[in-house]
Formats: sequence, C-alpha cells, structure tokens
Amino acid sequence: MDYEILREEKFACLKFDEIKFNSMVAPSVKADIKVLNEEGYTNFILDLSAVKYCDSSGLSAILVTNRLAKDNKGILVLCGLQSAVQKLIEISQLDSLLNIVPTYDEAMDYIFMDNLEKELDDLI
Repeated sequence: MDYEILREEKFACLKFDEIKFNSMVAPSVKADIKVLNEEGYTNFILDLSAVKYCDSSGLSAILVTNRLAKDNKGILVLCGLQSAVQKLIEISQLDSLLNIVPTYDEAMDYIFMDNLEKELDDLI
C-alpha cells in the first residue's frame, strides 16, 4: 500500500508514503475513501507530505474525496503539500475550493473547529 490509513474519532487520515500520487494509487484511494465513508467517516485528511508528484488521477481522487465529504456534511483537509503539488492545485484553480493547511496538526485543528462550528449552529 502506498499510504497508511489512520482512523480517529472525528476523521480518517490517509498518510502517503509514496512520492507519486498518480493512476497507480488513485483508484485505491477512491475505493478506501468510499469504504471509510460507509464506516461512518465524513471528515478526511490527506497528508501529502511525502508526495512530490501528482497527476490528473491524483487530483481526481482529491476531488472525489472532497465531494463525498461535502455530500455527507463533512470536510476534506489537505496538508503537507510540496511545492510541485501546491502549484498544480493552484494552476487548476482548486486552491479556493479545497481546505489546505501546512501540517497534520493544523489539519486536525481545522476539523475540530469545523465540527465545533457545526455543533454551535445546531444549537441556534
């Protein structure tokens, strides 16, 4: 496997160990995200710290994960983007659509803050 799946209480994280996020990896990411969603996960972190190259298949997996999270009232947070991956996301004009933070800890905080905001909205 090219990534590790971490299951936490409020989210699931895919931590990539591979330097390429391409058509060899993307189908299994999509399948695992679908399984995680069926297990009840709606919030996801993709830790791309090790990824130095991403192609259209990788972008597709990111967008599928983002859509699945949003459709289920959750969020996707990307963290650890290397410069080439960051540039691809910016060129594709996806940086305004996606939640991107520098570190895994910030990604966790982002999810916890989002959950807190949703809980407060439910009280109002």
